[in-house]
Amino acid sequence: MSATLVARPQRTFTGGKVALDARLKAALAFHQRGQRGEARRRYEAILVEQPADCDVLHLLGILDLEDQAPERALARFDQAIALRPDHAQAHSNRGNALYHLGRLPEALADYDRAIALAPAFIDALYNRGNVLYAMGRRDEAVSTYDRLIALQPGHAEAHSNRGVVLFDVGRFDDAVASYDRAIALRPAQAALHANRANALRQLRRLQEAVAAYDRAIALRPDASVLCSRGHALYELGRLEDAVAGYDQAITLAPGHAEAWSRRGFALRDLGRLEAAAESYGKALALDPGADFLLGEQLHTRRQACDWATHERDVASLADGIAGGKRATSPFIALAILDDPALHRRASEIYAAARYGPVGSPGPFVARDQRDRIRIGYYSADFHDHATAYLIAELIERHDRSRFDCIAFSFGPDRRDDMRRRLTAAFDRFVDVRTRSDREIVGLSRELGIDIAIDLKGYTRDSRPTVFAGRCAPVQASYLGYPGTMGTRHIDYIIADGVVIPEESRRHYSEKVVCLPGCYQVNDSRKPISGRTPSRQELGLGEGFVFCCFNNSYKIQPVTFDSWMRILARVDGSRLWLIEDNAAAVRNLRREAEARGIDGHRLVFAQRIPLADHLARHRAADLFLDTLPYNAHTTASDALWAGLPVLTLIGKAFAGRVAASLLQAIGVPELVADTARDYEQRAVDLATVPDALAAIKRKVEANRPSSALFDSTAFAKHLEAAYSIMHERHRLGLAPDHVDIATPR
Repeated sequence: MSATLVARPQRTFTGGKVALDARLKAALAFHQRGQRGEARRRYEAILVEQPADCDVLHLLGILDLEDQAPERALARFDQAIALRPDHAQAHSNRGNALYHLGRLPEALADYDRAIALAPAFIDALYNRGNVLYAMGRRDEAVSTYDRLIALQPGHAEAHSNRGVVLFDVGRFDDAVASYDRAIALRPAQAALHANRANALRQLRRLQEAVAAYDRAIALRPDASVLCSRGHALYELGRLEDAVAGYDQAITLAPGHAEAWSRRGFALRDLGRLEAAAESYGKALALDPGADFLLGEQLHTRRQACDWATHERDVASLADGIAGGKRATSPFIALAILDDPALHRRASEIYAAARYGPVGSPGPFVARDQRDRIRIGYYSADFHDHATAYLIAELIERHDRSRFDCIAFSFGPDRRDDMRRRLTAAFDRFVDVRTRSDREIVGLSRELGIDIAIDLKGYTRDSRPTVFAGRCAPVQASYLGYPGTMGTRHIDYIIADGVVIPEESRRHYSEKVVCLPGCYQVNDSRKPISGRTPSRQELGLGEGFVFCCFNNSYKIQPVTFDSWMRILARVDGSRLWLIEDNAAAVRNLRREAEARGIDGHRLVFAQRIPLADHLARHRAADLFLDTLPYNAHTTASDALWAGLPVLTLIGKAFAGRVAASLLQAIGVPELVADTARDYEQRAVDLATVPDALAAIKRKVEANRPSSALFDSTAFAKHLEAAYSIMHERHRLGLAPDHVDIATPR
């Protein structure tokens, strides 16, 4: 999506003579018409008679540059400058030769000499801007283009290149303005419209971006521009249009790996998982090292429960991460691997590759230390979403005498009941979905946020660059992403002693805030429908009902093996699952048959509103959890509905959440340490009714007073952590681990 600098050094033909003789004029005419061979013959003929002719040496140097012979050109320019040290054009073109040779500091010095000799030397200023950009000195490049434009406002290339540099440093509004000026001068230049569209896309002005891409494509159809247009359509939620756009790009350039890749994302979101995996496969065949794509392909297959190449793919993924390759995004690593060391490595690789600059957001606002601590919560999920259901009561229960809570919402405005509840709960609710990352950082600083809480991490629709830009002096990751961010700019991760035991802290780039009881907040007012549908209505029959309402991608083949062995040992039992997609239903039933279990013993439930979903939990007997990615909100929902959850504890955060929840509600006996133990406990609870009844009574009895559903106590623990984090910063102390003790 990045713009392209018009970096070809501009050459200068003019010699130093007031009047050229006829022979030199004729040679120069051939040169300017592109007849370089004839021009060279004539220049060299003059040089035989006049070996010290500075202008001819200079013009031969230009010819050498055009013939891709920069070393030879450099020697010519040296000769010309030795004869006339004040020859500004020769110094400038010598800089061009050095630029082509990659000797950038020397090239810059030559451009500076040329400008010192001729302060209004447009070509030298232009080339100086280009070489500064190539050297990474972007602010100086912009200043140089500004100086040129002040002298020659109609220099379209300078406006264009200024836009490129501004884009690179995250000044997208200014980049658009530069592209607008360039387009006014060169309206038929397709690349300018494409570059402008890229900047508009960064500003979240997506409709305008699509229109700008359309203009670029009308001027010159280009696969990369069609692909970028597809990205904008994807971000607008116009998925079918995005697929059509990617198809156009592929028609124009069948080997365009990015178009195949991004087509896969759009197909995935349309639920066409098998087609998505195939599209990823095409992209990987074209570009085997495509950034983070192997993980996407594997994850999409996992969503469809297509395990044909599972073991090979998982091994490739683990090897790639260990080898420092851009094999997968971090979230997918959590879902596939139970290895916190690899999780950290995946996050570090991803963060290093993906975090772009946001530009200078301005200083932090100085606030009176007697003010309330201002907490910013950042999410795309402030609507009917699992995160919102977990966090709503926490926001309502924050102590407003000590804390001021502001929501930064970059997700959809669905205007549902949860959105209305959260809007009322926060002291201020700011919709930033149309703002760029840089704008969100600037707004956060303007509002004086003391502690920024990232509720998304590396999950879908996250905005990690906001935190890379330091939207607050203290920044923490909480709830949405059960793993390390692998960066220096997230100071803390909010957890508990189960999900991150002390010996595992080394696997986290953040300092760990260890809360007592449980890290996961819950809503003690979550409604459950009064009517429980019968098992017959639900298609469950009369036998024992195991269930798992986790997303299909969490089902590993090894977990499914355990489930099938459990079903084989419990006559007449059923396994009740969520129907995520038709491919998963088909594949899971086939996998059951391959393990000797009638596929119709797997029953699939449609997604329904939460209150009704919680009520139907009562039709199940025991929830069977997954590993390496446990049930999280899904587990607390089950426990809230009174359904016991049996889990197998893993090594990493994502695989230890259910154990944390079960300990918090006082039923640690539902936490298994091995697959064998997990299977045996499931069979025992299914075949010994009194044992299961005792567990259910315990869950029901403990629920009202447990740490899991005591949002008032949770808010106090979290506020104690916030106070320590804030005070450490106020005193100039670096972040450190924080352990909050349960009050006596």
